[in-house]
Amino acid sequence: MRDLAAIDHAGPDGTQLRVGRSTLDRWVRLWRAGGFEALVPAARVTECRTPAEVLALGEALKREVPARTAAQVAAIMAASGGPGCSTRTLQRHFARLGLNTSPDGSPPRAFGRFQASAPNELWTGDALHGPTVAGRKAYLLAFIDDFSRALPAHLWTNAEDTVRLGAAFRGGVASRGVPKAVLVDRGSAFVDVQFHRACAVLGARVIHAKPRAPATKGKIERFFRTVRSQFLVEVEARGVADLAELNRLFTAWVEVVYHRRAHTETRATPLERFTSVPPPVLPSPAELREAFLWAETRMVTKTATVSLFGNSFEVDAALVGRRAELVFDPFDLTDIEVRFQGRSMGKAVAVRISRHTHPKARPDAAPAPVPTGIDYLSLLAARRDAELAGRRIDYAGIGVPAGGEDEAQVSP
Repeated sequence: MRDLAAIDHAGPDGTQLRVGRSTLDRWVRLWRAGGFEALVPAARVTECRTPAEVLALGEALKREVPARTAAQVAAIMAASGGPGCSTRTLQRHFARLGLNTSPDGSPPRAFGRFQASAPNELWTGDALHGPTVAGRKAYLLAFIDDFSRALPAHLWTNAEDTVRLGAAFRGGVASRGVPKAVLVDRGSAFVDVQFHRACAVLGARVIHAKPRAPATKGKIERFFRTVRSQFLVEVEARGVADLAELNRLFTAWVEVVYHRRAHTETRATPLERFTSVPPPVLPSPAELREAFLWAETRMVTKTATVSLFGNSFEVDAALVGRRAELVFDPFDLTDIEVRFQGRSMGKAVAVRISRHTHPKARPDAAPAPVPTGIDYLSLLAARRDAELAGRRIDYAGIGVPAGGEDEAQVSP
């Protein structure tokens, strides 16, 4: 019995639970006295304290308009002047009658519990709207591993766009390996073709959650709640100077606190579960660079040229009339590689360059300059005072005789 009480057991819904020694002893006594039937919990029988006519009125109002909620039925009963009833009582009564439908009349939806079977099988990504840092709103772009609840990728930024999302995802892939699938919502950065290209090159499948279904990404939403209650409260209390300091503090909190504390669902630390299997194979620097290059498709004109965001390039004449893929770094539109059907066709030759970066590749705002404390004009004034050694020249008195202005006057 002691051994059984000291280990976890799978419950009816799959969750791990532990049964105390006294409970096990009580179950054994019941089984010996009455067999398996004695272990079946007795149904609760309580006398209904709400008048039957009140419950009947509530049922009639619900059946009259199935879209009415329990709160709405309670409000109608109170407005009619008759005996009232609490919303929770009506909800339980409707559930017993099978009338607990949604406002649109559909029955309540059941959500199944899901968990990946191994680390890096599924990452879930999302963005958290954070505090204002250095006068600008901060966003946390993060990915959580579904199996271990570890946070392999995260980055605080000033914008929720494709460039910052790629930076966060690239850091996680470089240090924790490539996930088999990525579950994200339909935000503009997550549906961007460049993010999809990076995942395709790395071999990660992109899964988009259905609109207005936050429960699909429940693990990352629960993590964000932990971030707000345990990290951001401390940030607001102490303050941060810039994003660099915010990222440094957040990384310290994740690695020292979050990754080393037992998760209430898994009963193990995220770091222990993530490292319970052999370390993943990390992509090479060349594979990372290829994955996070951007690409655009353009039609090659009759003059063997292509246009890309106002820039004009010459390409191989064999591509005339065909659609070629232009691969480039979003922060350098002067270096373009031309590909056709997966084969490299060399570099494009620049004809006219009017833009050097992709329109979406907006760099982070430069940090505010640190004051030097040097007052140039005060230094000049101090130097002049030192040269005069305390003797000032009264330029207004130059040319006036010592006797005053009256002696300087000449009579006609």
